[in-house]
Amino acid sequence: MNPITLFLVILLVALGVAAEPLIGRLGPIPFFVAAVLLGLSLKMARVWERFVILRAGRFMGVRGPGLFWIIPIWDQVTQVIDQRIQTTAFNAEQALTRDTVPVNVDAIVFWRVRDSEKAALEITDFRQAIDRVCQTSLRETIGGSMLTQLLSERRAADEQIRVEIASKIANWGVEVMSVEIRDVAIPVALQDAMSRQAQAERERQARVILGAAEAEVAARFVEAANTYGDNPMAFQLRAMNIIYETTKERGVTILMPTSMVDAMNPTVALALAGQAPKPPAATASAVPATPRAGRASTPRKPQ
Repeated sequence: MNPITLFLVILLVALGVAAEPLIGRLGPIPFFVAAVLLGLSLKMARVWERFVILRAGRFMGVRGPGLFWIIPIWDQVTQVIDQRIQTTAFNAEQALTRDTVPVNVDAIVFWRVRDSEKAALEITDFRQAIDRVCQTSLRETIGGSMLTQLLSERRAADEQIRVEIASKIANWGVEVMSVEIRDVAIPVALQDAMSRQAQAERERQARVILGAAEAEVAARFVEAANTYGDNPMAFQLRAMNIIYETTKERGVTILMPTSMVDAMNPTVALALAGQAPKPPAATASAVPATPRAGRASTPRKPQ
């Protein structure tokens, strides 16, 4: 009994008790009868409630929110429907995915009643039915999905389950707001295997990146070699810069091959590059011939 009806019933009973000395013993009876009828007739529905009324076994209508009257005994409130958003938690244990991996999945569905008449007349217990439909829809979705899809494409799986549930309970006057998968548990052995696979994949990516870097560095070296080959002076300056950078630290002893020292000589560097300067032209000068040193020749005697 709602507070307003209870207050009016108490008021009628108090009036009947107060009227007994004035009217007599039979005076309070009408007040008591009115109080009983008022308690059975006046109903109040809150803003989120809907009362489904049957009159003589037939559907009379849906009442609420606010105060309304019914005929006692003739009318019957068969069900009170809560139209607020409600939640139902459900799960699937040891459900096999499409790649035959057993998983345990926990999910939750948000739903609300849109049509109170259908929710009361089309099904016996729509709350229990929603729970059963959610479990079967979850298992169907798991059976049609790969494990990687459940783990990586969680939002797509949520939407697929929501559509499945909504299509099955649409005739019950219930609307599915959303479905959220809370947890996907896989066997421990499979977790270890997936961890090793992920580690191997990361190592492969690291090797690919390292190889690409090596190829880029080699290409840069080729460009530098071409530049130094066309300009030996640039190569000499680079070698000198390397030596300078190396000798920055104190107490460092550097052993240099003689070929490297020769390469720092401009004349030798140009000669190695095929660009050695031509020797100066010889100038003619009158130089008297000098006799060659050796044994003195003696004239041969005639025989």
